[in-house]
Amino acid sequence: MIRQFTATCYILKKERFLLLKHPKYGRLLPPGGHLEPNETPPEAVRREVLEETGLEIKFLTQENIWMEDWNGKSIERPYSILLCNVPEINKEPAHQHINFIYVAEPVRGDLTDGLWYTIEQIEQLIPHEQVFTDTQQTARQILAQRSLIKR
Repeated sequence: MIRQFTATCYILKKERFLLLKHPKYGRLLPPGGHLEPNETPPEAVRREVLEETGLEIKFLTQENIWMEDWNGKSIERPYSILLCNVPEINKEPAHQHINFIYVAEPVRGDLTDGLWYTIEQIEQLIPHEQVFTDTQQTARQILAQRSLIKR
């Protein structure tokens, strides 16, 4: 099975998550997309968020160690990594996404797409019709662990 690298960002603002209606899947998802050649996952997330929402972001991190040396430099670590099964859609064969999931807050820009949802609103969405269950689970987990995430 073909595997593709993607990156997604759960953007938090006053305990609300930014979700967009995905044009291909028809479900509410956080912003994100495929990594371009030679792009790191954090670079992809910043680019995708700006393209899809008009927002610049600051990552909320859980770093164990941060290194900056001539031969090695840390990059933002994802909050989670998810292997997602993507069914055949519009003659595109079934495949998998290796999805690097980040958490961030907006720092600049004017929102061009998407709406802010409370966790209660996300929980009320119909799984598999309006939202994927992993979106609901991840949002719930982020709020439960927010004291571990650094601003």
